[in-house]
Amino acid sequence: MHIDFPPSQSDLDHSARRDRRSRRLPVRSGLAAAGAAIALLAGGTTAVAAPLPLHTQAPGCMTPGDAQPNGKQWPAEPAVTIDPNAGYTATLETNCGTITVALDSARATHTVNSFAFLAGEQYFDHTRCHRLTTEGIFVLQCGDPTGTGTGGPGYRFGDENLAGATYPAGTVAMANSGPNTNGSQFFLVYSDSKLPPNYTPFGRITGGMDVLQNIAAGGVKDGSGDGAPATDIVLDSVATARR
Repeated sequence: MHIDFPPSQSDLDHSARRDRRSRRLPVRSGLAAAGAAIALLAGGTTAVAAPLPLHTQAPGCMTPGDAQPNGKQWPAEPAVTIDPNAGYTATLETNCGTITVALDSARATHTVNSFAFLAGEQYFDHTRCHRLTTEGIFVLQCGDPTGTGTGGPGYRFGDENLAGATYPAGTVAMANSGPNTNGSQFFLVYSDSKLPPNYTPFGRITGGMDVLQNIAAGGVKDGSGDGAPATDIVLDSVATARR
């Protein structure tokens, strides 16, 4: 599974036609363009990557442990078991603090169901948030057990909740490589971002924005506007609960 940030929708369409075996998650030039987009490309069997070198930790962040993701795979989207009329929350315990999210099970039923399923399988546990963007689009991307931007759960599912979608600070949404290609990778918006309504919003941060913004303040490891965060951030655990 893989993510791409073309600078415009036309560039996204062009890049989709190109045969690229190893697509970069973001295109680092032109990120401030209003038409910029995120793309997540789901692959086949996912191998868990070796730990990446630890980066400089931001104040308040602990050095991650050595535990590795389980890298489980499934052949198809899980059956819906959540109640779309009920409220659900997600708690992301990171090495930099706790982030809580109110999940929109009514308007993004399949997305929330998949997220809850993966959380229940400890799929997200010990995964690194592998990407930070800081120019025009302001997101932290997580959910890939390989930490490379190419990982996923082995299945894809359809888009939801796109009509009139916007991406203000606090939005939690799915990354994708085109229509109906959602997997496990998602992004947390730490400052208002202009994106086309192509990425399923399925939650809103209700606690821990200071944690997310502290991570973002550290910038990108290589000093660019798009790449691995300078702060090495790991999801120690992710859990969902019915409110």
